[in-house]
Amino acid sequence: MVKGGEATAGPPIGPALGPLGVNVPAIVNKINEATKEYAGMRVPVKIIIDIETKAFNVEVGIPTTAALILRELKSEKGSGKAGSEFIGELDFDSIVKIAKIRRSKSLAKSLKSAVKEVLGTCISMGVKVDGKHPKEVVEEVNKGVYDDIVAES
Repeated sequence: MVKGGEATAGPPIGPALGPLGVNVPAIVNKINEATKEYAGMRVPVKIIIDIETKAFNVEVGIPTTAALILRELKSEKGSGKAGSEFIGELDFDSIVKIAKIRRSKSLAKSLKSAVKEVLGTCISMGVKVDGKHPKEVVEEVNKGVYDDIVAES
């Protein structure tokens, strides 16, 4: 896990790659280039190295749902008292956007289910959705209120 666009040759990357005899600064630059769109968020990164040729490839994963919610809110952390203390509010379109980003890593079978996963994270982080408690929004999703928005495309 590295902070998007802010990887350095120090720990954990440098000590792990140093003994392999690869160009660590080049790998760090590649990681920073690949993760710049996730600036400030912790992102999973996989580095694949061919020991014979010293060639490398960097694969960037998807940030956690919580990290994506915090980015949308422009906040540092979630509520310490979720349920009674709220740190911010997102609109439903932002929830759908996050669900679409996370969909490939989700076990959800539909976008509607992925949206409910994101709403569940909002509950635990203390984030309102369109001025309502996320549990209310989950009930509305279950009743079909947002079916036109979360329909598969």
